[in-house]
Amino acid sequence: MPTCFEPHMTLAHSYLYCERLARREAGNFYHAFRILPRAERRAMCALYAFLRVADDRADDPGAGIDQVAAWRRDLDRALTGDYSHPLHPAIHETVCRFAIPRQYLVEVLDGVEMDLSPVRIATFPELYRYCYRVASAVGLACIHIWGFKDDRARDYAESAGIAFQLTNILRDLGEDAGRHRIYLPEEDLIRFGYSAEDLHRGVRNEAFRKLMRFQVERARDYYARARPLVPLLSPHGQAVFLVMQRTYQGLLDAIEQRDYDVFSTRVRVSRWWKLSLVLRALPVRWGWV
Repeated sequence: MPTCFEPHMTLAHSYLYCERLARREAGNFYHAFRILPRAERRAMCALYAFLRVADDRADDPGAGIDQVAAWRRDLDRALTGDYSHPLHPAIHETVCRFAIPRQYLVEVLDGVEMDLSPVRIATFPELYRYCYRVASAVGLACIHIWGFKDDRARDYAESAGIAFQLTNILRDLGEDAGRHRIYLPEEDLIRFGYSAEDLHRGVRNEAFRKLMRFQVERARDYYARARPLVPLLSPHGQAVFLVMQRTYQGLLDAIEQRDYDVFSTRVRVSRWWKLSLVLRALPVRWGWV
């Protein structure tokens, strides 16, 4: 376990750095963070900033492996109080204050490393492992920040992460294919008669629609598995999770409503719709529901 954080003059500046980065980059997440009490909101920004910087370093052409390895070593040092980045004091305090197992952060970095070379995934269990690392491990860290009252919450949070990442994969099919990353399992492509070459060319034929219907239903199954998480969280945890869950289910619905056209333009939900989700969650946040 890391040595717990000692007060440091840079802590406030570290949290400010993380909040600014999250506000600028977090997209579908930052609007949900604002529901949380100040300490939890800052912790979520610190966690997001840590993950965002890891992703950015992995995207550095020609230096990804070395950069992620260095970020991994920097994390180990930061959790002992040896800081080399503006976000380190904030992530150190967050890990200690909310008793986040270090392994969750390590799992995410393992997932980031999986994206450093062209991605081809053979089976769904292989895809599940990837989704667990880049999304479920994040969700497991989040519930430590939000607060939960039953160990079953861990299993439900894992399922939520799988659902969110499957949604991301479907939304970004075309963009990822352009980067030589094909996350749909090869076994599914073969089953539905849709090739990697078709995906690279953005072909939307009946085979593609059948493939996408199958993937959407798979994601919906994991959303259903995650639903029991809500009552196991603190009221503010319930609220923020509901906003995030409804946002991503909205993306999944939008993909289906567009007849699975994920190639011509990026699938989004409107800013006003996301704001409405926050407003709907406020009674939950205050314990009125």
